[in-house]
Amino acid sequence: MSSFQQVESVSVHLSFTKIMSTTIFHLDNHQYIDKGEGEVLVMLHGLFSNLANFQHTVDYFSKNHRTIVPFFPLAELSVDEANVDGLVQYLESLLNILNIEKCTIVGNSLGGHVGIEYTLKHLHRVNALVLTGSSGLFEKNSTTQEIPKRGNYEYIQQKTQKTFYNPLLATKEIVDEVFEIVNDRAKATKVLKIAKSAVRNNLSQELARLSIPVFLIWGENDEITPPSVAEEFHKLIPNSKLAWINNCGHSAMMERPNRFNELLDEFLRSLKQKN
Repeated sequence: MSSFQQVESVSVHLSFTKIMSTTIFHLDNHQYIDKGEGEVLVMLHGLFSNLANFQHTVDYFSKNHRTIVPFFPLAELSVDEANVDGLVQYLESLLNILNIEKCTIVGNSLGGHVGIEYTLKHLHRVNALVLTGSSGLFEKNSTTQEIPKRGNYEYIQQKTQKTFYNPLLATKEIVDEVFEIVNDRAKATKVLKIAKSAVRNNLSQELARLSIPVFLIWGENDEITPPSVAEEFHKLIPNSKLAWINNCGHSAMMERPNRFNELLDEFLRSLKQKN
């Protein structure tokens, strides 16, 4: 969850920054990673997350895939756009700009929710869907169930730690970033509005329409979208497969990146074999 430092402008509308070893592109109102060549993987982050959450996955798959990670500007959305549908439209806009006709979507938490909604609206454009700790059915222990009193750093730290099986992964940098958002009244209002939109937008009646392959990669110790949520997704999605990662919480691609990448790689290879 790193800050961005702009290093160069390459056109009036397009510029880029660096995050670790990966270039971040800026095109009009879009920020995104676009790395590698080949079949397209689109990775969608969660509510209090950013592009860095998929860093290990991007590094692994960009060797033989085109990996795209949009940054959802949650706090910068207008009041009317601050909902799940607004994020779906934001994603659609970026993929249209980049001329992406077909892709596989990988979504964590709110990103999974957005990925499902996008797929339901554009089944012809999605090869497969991968969900990890996705919202859309039920979540608990979320930081956004209520915005705490301003200045309550300990509360934010405790809530952030629940994202991980190993609470030490909730570094000061991560907690500071969440703390900054909830202490900015305008940002907190937008984030809370998006979170409430996700709760209202229950997808249980829509999931049967997902006719493409769906892979659920779930942390066995997820306290935000518990294992029962993964099992319910598995039951409601016709062509779905479920894999567990032990000693892992809500953000598997961060906490157990090697195992997450291994499972995702196996899934993508199996799709090629079927084709």
